[in-house]
Amino acid sequence: MARRRREQKDFSIPELEAMLARKKLEARKARVDDFKRTGRILPGVTALDSAQREIAHRVKIEDGPSSQTVSTKVEASPASRRINRLLLAVEVIGVIGLLYVLLSGAGALQILNREVAQALAVEAVPTPLITAVVLPSGHTPPTSPGGARPNDSEIPEHLRPLVQSMPVVNVPAPGPAHARSIFIPRLWNDAAPVVQGTGWEQLKKGVGQFVGSANPGEEGNLVLSAHNDIFGELFRDLDQLKPGD
Repeated sequence: MARRRREQKDFSIPELEAMLARKKLEARKARVDDFKRTGRILPGVTALDSAQREIAHRVKIEDGPSSQTVSTKVEASPASRRINRLLLAVEVIGVIGLLYVLLSGAGALQILNREVAQALAVEAVPTPLITAVVLPSGHTPPTSPGGARPNDSEIPEHLRPLVQSMPVVNVPAPGPAHARSIFIPRLWNDAAPVVQGTGWEQLKKGVGQFVGSANPGEEGNLVLSAHNDIFGELFRDLDQLKPGD
C-alpha cells in the first residue's frame, strides 16, 4: 500500500486547476453536441457558441521536464454577431427616443409657462353689462310731422349704433298659459287686450307682456308695458292706483 502511494505523482495546484478546466471544457462541448443532435440548438452555431461566447482558456500542463500548452478560443458566429448588433441598435434607438420625449416635454412646459406669464401681464378690461334699449315712451308727439314714431334722438349718440345693431326679438304666439286681457276697474271701463312683446308694433294693440316674464299664476314677476299718451293711453293714470286696485 505504501509502495503504491510512492508510485502516485503529486500534482501542484496549477496543474489540478488546468486539469479541472479542461474537463469542464470537454463536458461543456459534450453537452452542446448533445443539444445539436436533439435539435435544441440553432443550426449554424458552433459547438461552444451557445454555451458561452468569446471564451478563451489557456491551460498549461507541466509534467516533468516537458510542458504542454493547450489553447482554446471560442468565437461568436456571424449570426450571433448580427443579433448582437441588432440588439445594440434597438437599445440606442430606445435611448434616443427617451431623450426626445424628455426634451419635448421640457419645451412644452416652457411654452405653457410663457403663455401663463403673458396672460397674467395683460390687464383686465371691464366689460359693460348694460345694454341700451328704446323705452316705450321714447317717441315723437302725435302732433309732430309724421305722427308718433320711435324717437331715436333721445338715445345718446354713442349708443345709437348699439341699439340699431340689436337683433329683432321674435314675438311668440300667445299660448294657453299667457294672459289674454287685463282689467283695472279704477282705470278702465272695459278689459284691455294683452299681447306678447313690448315693441312698437305690439304696444299699438294693447298692453304688452315682456317676453320671458312669468305668466299669471306662475312664480315670479309678470312685467306689463303700455303707453300713457298714445295708442289708447292705457297707463296714463297708472300713478293713481293704490294697493288692492
